[in-house]
Amino acid sequence: MSAFRLAVAATAVAATAVAATSLLGLPTAQAGLDHSGGTGPREAQVWVTTPDRAELMHQRAPVAFTDATPDGVTLDVDPSARMQRMDGFGASITDSSAAVLTGLAPARREAAMRSLFDPREGIGISFLRQPVGSSDFTAAAEHWTYDDVPAGQTDFGLRHFSIARDERQVLPLLRRARALNPHLTVMATPWSPPAWMKTTGSLVGGRLKDDPRYYRAYAEYLVRFVRAYAAAGVPVDYLTVQNEPQNRTPSGYPGTDMAVHQEVKVIEALGPMLRRASPRTKILAYDHNWATHPDDIAHTPPDESPETDYPYEVLASPAARWVAGTAYHCYAGDPSAMTTMHEAHPDKGVWFTECSGSHGPSDPPAQVFRDTLTWHARTITIGTTRNWAKSVVTWNIALDPSGGPHLGGCGTCSGLLTVAPDGAVTTNAEYYTIGHLSRFVRPGAVRVGSTSYGSTDWNGQVMDVAFRNPDGSTALVVHNENDDPRPFAVRVGGRSFSYTLPGGALATFTWR
Repeated sequence: MSAFRLAVAATAVAATAVAATSLLGLPTAQAGLDHSGGTGPREAQVWVTTPDRAELMHQRAPVAFTDATPDGVTLDVDPSARMQRMDGFGASITDSSAAVLTGLAPARREAAMRSLFDPREGIGISFLRQPVGSSDFTAAAEHWTYDDVPAGQTDFGLRHFSIARDERQVLPLLRRARALNPHLTVMATPWSPPAWMKTTGSLVGGRLKDDPRYYRAYAEYLVRFVRAYAAAGVPVDYLTVQNEPQNRTPSGYPGTDMAVHQEVKVIEALGPMLRRASPRTKILAYDHNWATHPDDIAHTPPDESPETDYPYEVLASPAARWVAGTAYHCYAGDPSAMTTMHEAHPDKGVWFTECSGSHGPSDPPAQVFRDTLTWHARTITIGTTRNWAKSVVTWNIALDPSGGPHLGGCGTCSGLLTVAPDGAVTTNAEYYTIGHLSRFVRPGAVRVGSTSYGSTDWNGQVMDVAFRNPDGSTALVVHNENDDPRPFAVRVGGRSFSYTLPGGALATFTWR
């Protein structure tokens, strides 16, 4: 993902003054919920984050449900209207993230990991999307895959395949994350096949060689990765065959221009292999933007189609039988594309799998935090889930204060955490836009009906999304798009409560 694509998303992230470790010891997400009988909920617990950082997932006093008829804007929650089942919410432990987290003293690293993954003491991240090999976010001096050989050589037998590099930092963190949250879902995505499989002999740009031997070799490479990760204690639940396959001009980092017919051929080779080797691992198609980026269209070879209906073509192909659904990114288009996909293919799932924050080099921290919180709240936290996404995933889980280390690609990205050279760990706005979901909406929760007045285009109203957890509790995530406080009511059946959220605030309400 290159810097110019981040500008399209208009997102930003800044470190807050609140240390990640300070989140440990907060009341559990389900604490204080009503366990009594009766005809409806008695009270709702409330957590609020404000764009001025005055409140950061702050638990306020509970609010009581009453039998009064609400006035004004009313958010009606209908638990009987059931939509998609949620897999989880999170980010990526990239090679860069692993480097900065591993560089912490053991006690600080453990505190940071708990603040991220512990469902009781932290935000309970429940979904990770892991690069298969190098991405732009690597701490290495050069890009790499798990089967690199000298230029001019091939390795169809994958004799040189090894995940030893990941055992240095990435895999220990993944195993710790799974120990902290056993319900963690792991997705894997390659930025490039090994260079010996490509037309350019390079990880940066080019295409997979259009030859059955290479399609099979690449499929075997991906299966070998899945099996190796499972043996290392990190089973892979979802797999795509190429990150951003329409990004034809990656800026100094691994990428592959993979046309639809090539993705189809890879999946047709991969599907039977994967079913035999790892039945739990499902294939997702596409893993790119809601709409084809204008720059990708502009760089399409003159004799080829820009394939603006890429995921639909994959699902119309024979490879569709091996595909569980479609993965999307945020750098072009809008979340409604996922509803369009769901309506066209209701038998297939939709996952939202990447959106990084970024900012201008001279943007003041207060503006960066506010812009990130409000854009991500309406577009990613609520916008994706109201449009059938089964996951919400940002990008790096942690970076240094300069948005690195990185090798090519984005120079202004941010993670959920910022880890300073002196070991200070601070939280960024994305920590809260993910946390308002992950801390309260458990894997297996189902999105339920709720009225919403806001818009991902920003209309100054109140927008929301509601979920029913496996334990029977309800979580309602609400964002006030306006700069001024907005009153509203929440109604469940014949009971309701009234509330006022500060301008730009993001809140989660929970009840039984």
